Amino acid sequence: MYCSTDEELFSGMYIDFMGTDSAIFRSLTKRNPVRTDQHNSKWLSEPIFVDAQLLPDGTDPNDAKVYFFLKERLTDNSGSTKQIHSMIARVCPNDIGGQRSLVNKWTTFLKARLVCSVMDDDGTETHFDELEDVFLMEADNPRSTLVYGIFTTSSSVFKGSAVCVYHMSDIQTVFNGPFAHREGPNHQLIPYQGRIPYPRPGTCPGGAFTPNVHTTKEFPDDVVTFIRNHPLMFNSIYPVHKRPLLIRTGTDYKYTKIVVDRVNAADGKYHVLFLGTDKGTVQKVVVLPGNSSASGELILEELELFKSHAPIKSMKISSKKQQLYVSSEEGVTQLSLHRCHIYGPACADCCLARDPYCAWDGNFCSKFYPSGKRRSRRQDIKHGNPVTQCRGFNLKEYRNTEEIIQYGVRNNTTFLECIAKSPQASVKWLLQKDNDRRKEVKLNERIISTGQGLLIRSVQDVDQGLYHCIATENAFKQTVAKINLKILDPELVNFMTDKSQWIWASTLSGLQFHPKDLTGSFSHSEMQIINKYCKESRQKKTPVPEISKHKGEYSKLKLLMNTRKSRNRRNQLPGS
Repeated sequence: MYCSTDEELFSGMYIDFMGTDSAIFRSLTKRNPVRTDQHNSKWLSEPIFVDAQLLPDGTDPNDAKVYFFLKERLTDNSGSTKQIHSMIARVCPNDIGGQRSLVNKWTTFLKARLVCSVMDDDGTETHFDELEDVFLMEADNPRSTLVYGIFTTSSSVFKGSAVCVYHMSDIQTVFNGPFAHREGPNHQLIPYQGRIPYPRPGTCPGGAFTPNVHTTKEFPDDVVTFIRNHPLMFNSIYPVHKRPLLIRTGTDYKYTKIVVDRVNAADGKYHVLFLGTDKGTVQKVVVLPGNSSASGELILEELELFKSHAPIKSMKISSKKQQLYVSSEEGVTQLSLHRCHIYGPACADCCLARDPYCAWDGNFCSKFYPSGKRRSRRQDIKHGNPVTQCRGFNLKEYRNTEEIIQYGVRNNTTFLECIAKSPQASVKWLLQKDNDRRKEVKLNERIISTGQGLLIRSVQDVDQGLYHCIATENAFKQTVAKINLKILDPELVNFMTDKSQWIWASTLSGLQFHPKDLTGSFSHSEMQIINKYCKESRQKKTPVPEISKHKGEYSKLKLLMNTRKSRNRRNQLPGS
């Protein structure tokens, strides 16, 4: 992990083969190389470096800091248990070390804990301990910079990922706050109550607060000694609203990488998150405005980019080319930031997508241009209400969908496919029988609703009818699928799919039933399937088997047809 500036390299690494000497370095410099205090666990304790960024601190360039994002393995007060803490450390890039103490060592090194946690109802705090990646959304005012961080849990019981967002002003407030000090027999951390030397430890030389101090070698000895013994800040850095922006628990994946894009939409500015996972997928998430205490998030889509499902290693956004570049062990790929065509050809689909990159232009869901004409475009990221946004674009026709016929075999399993176009939509199934009013399908162990459709185990005659798959999002309902389920006898299906029996039966003479008895047992669409099958069989000119070899099949056919005719007579109305 490194950061380069002004022909200098700032890096965090282990410099020995045993992995015991970790350090933050400045190298490749015209000035003297500088590193952290060697083998001082107060400074670094088994660190894993994540990222480094150079950020301004005010208007004076001499006050700029290099921030290191890392996680450490720290021992508790008893000294027996090690816990993982995510940290932010910082140094002044113009630090050249001390004059008599900390020679060629950082004299401006400070660090603070980075917290991403959820407060339970009973007051306990569940931490996402391990920092995986960060992304800085810079602004004109350095104090308005946002730091997005991905965190995972180190617990063997609780698994999950979270994204927390931090204001740079809150980070600077912690570094300007009280220093941590260990006191008492249990070495408990408390705020340092003694005198703070001048200039304040961690201040850069030649900056706005130290105009008369030109180099760190001019720092008084008490400043250098204080930094060596008190590099940790007492207060921790908490995210915006003191809670994660989004949480994922109970999933088979965890987040590994994050990049964020700032997008101008018709109703405001939005941050779109691209989150890479350890399964090789990328989630596209938009942050929605909320009240003063919280904000929301909405998954726009999830893409599987690599066949091997290797973890996402890095992601970069090109604002100029409007492309996202993603890499894993398998390779590198690029992805357009605006994929408006995936949302369908209807205005309602485009509106419900709530993608800041896209808008309905009157004909298609296409890329949104903030400077375009407002008369025809439709976009509503905050509410995604197609009723108000898509007036005049035939919503009534859109809510209807083409009916398809599907066959199920009695006592077998069948699946009615219905996939909602949005992960935010709720789906329910309605069943209509013999032009009766629709009734909601009752789910149980035999009838199971899944994310891909309705699974019916052991299909029965009562399951026959017209199924409506209704998706509801933002109080807007649409029929995603209409499936007319017809139930077939297993005996008929076996007979129809047995090629030799079907060809043999077509050659029989003297049967005690008319061919109309057979065809009358099937609907028009069913007979189309049978006729197609017979036509294909005739074209193949399969030899006709001898009748004498199929006496058992002849008896089975007679029994089958008598059963079908008896059932048809029972189903007829009196006098028909």
